[in-house]
Amino acid sequence: MAYIWPILLLVASNVFMTLAWYGHLKFTSSPLLLVILASWGIAFFEYLLQVPANRLGDRVYSVTQLKFLQEAITLTVFVGFAWVYFKIEPNWRTGLAILLVVAAVIIVPRKAPNSEPPAKVGKEETPDG
Repeated sequence: MAYIWPILLLVASNVFMTLAWYGHLKFTSSPLLLVILASWGIAFFEYLLQVPANRLGDRVYSVTQLKFLQEAITLTVFVGFAWVYFKIEPNWRTGLAILLVVAAVIIVPRKAPNSEPPAKVGKEETPDG
């Protein structure tokens, strides 16, 4: 499950992100300040999921893998969102583009199995207190 949780959280995070970034395009008559504030409110929930996803993901994926994985998820979620929300059907080029990004996720360097956990920030405990 250590490999799955970051992916699930990133997918959920990207649903919020995509809605925040593109959902307002259907509300062009709404005041810009209102849609900016609404987008910020939606983005808050994105960060509630994205930050823990990256923290958990850093334990099992290299940072490069995590970033490429994030991009693959972002594009896949966007294609689904555009299809459902804007009625833009994906075509073979869309599918090929997603496959190429997924290939990049597979190709990037993996985290070494015996790599040290990230260094802790802050004061270290000493045996004598």
